[in-house]
Amino acid sequence: MVILSASTSSSPLSSPSTLGSISVPSSVVNQIINYHHFFSPSTNSRTINSCRRRSNSKLLVLSQLCSQKALIIDKSALVVKEAISEAELWAAASLRVRSFHDFKDAFGIEDHKKYLAEHQFEALKERVAGKRDGFRRVSCINASLPISQVTSFSDDLCAKCKFFEDSEERVVVGSLDLNQCMRLPDEITGMKPQGIEADFGRAYLSNVCVAKELHRNGLGCALILKSKIVAEEWGITDLYVHVAVDNEPAKKLYLKSGFIYESDEPAWQARFLDRPRRILLWTGLSSPYNLLL
Repeated sequence: MVILSASTSSSPLSSPSTLGSISVPSSVVNQIINYHHFFSPSTNSRTINSCRRRSNSKLLVLSQLCSQKALIIDKSALVVKEAISEAELWAAASLRVRSFHDFKDAFGIEDHKKYLAEHQFEALKERVAGKRDGFRRVSCINASLPISQVTSFSDDLCAKCKFFEDSEERVVVGSLDLNQCMRLPDEITGMKPQGIEADFGRAYLSNVCVAKELHRNGLGCALILKSKIVAEEWGITDLYVHVAVDNEPAKKLYLKSGFIYESDEPAWQARFLDRPRRILLWTGLSSPYNLLL
């Protein structure tokens, strides 16, 4: 399954209003309208003071929303490479849990997150080690930044996705898997290449994610570019990726990266698996293996 954004689950807030170019939930707008209503001349001073205290925090949040700008990273410090250490694999697994699930505050939620991360980590470690049937080779490719660049905007990302490498503390901010295999479980199978070449010449991208705080920084493109380089080194000629039909940002990313449409998942299969319908995208690679033939 390929998911780029943090979550597709719907929010409990609905019917957002627009303030400038920023989408503000109707509940916040209504609170501001009530704020001005209570400040009418007919309202006594005690009510005004009480309302002012209750509204201060809400107005502060709105002010922060209005002044928020896209986070820009120092790309000279960005490292995109294959994960080697278990510490980095754990950081990648934690980012995937953080990205693929929409968590609500509840008792024991941190224990649940840890359980999901452990499950992701063990499965990822098994695939990378070549112990999963049906996979010839799997590589976890990560994008990471020094922790000093991340602490300024997300303590949670630092806490969940950090690892040490060469005495430097870094944070995984993007991740994907490159899978050399005939097919991925429960997914549409690619048609290229044909014959015996399909056993070693076909690969799929999966578990594509970027930290939600750093979308629109080119991290997805950097991950895909690195995966193409690694795939060519493996002798891959045909690279595939699955994406949900309604995931427009992901589709734009893959089309921009050279993928084109090949096929789509039958509606009955999507209903049976209880998920959004997938489409399969393909791109050809200039494998060094072909140049030697």
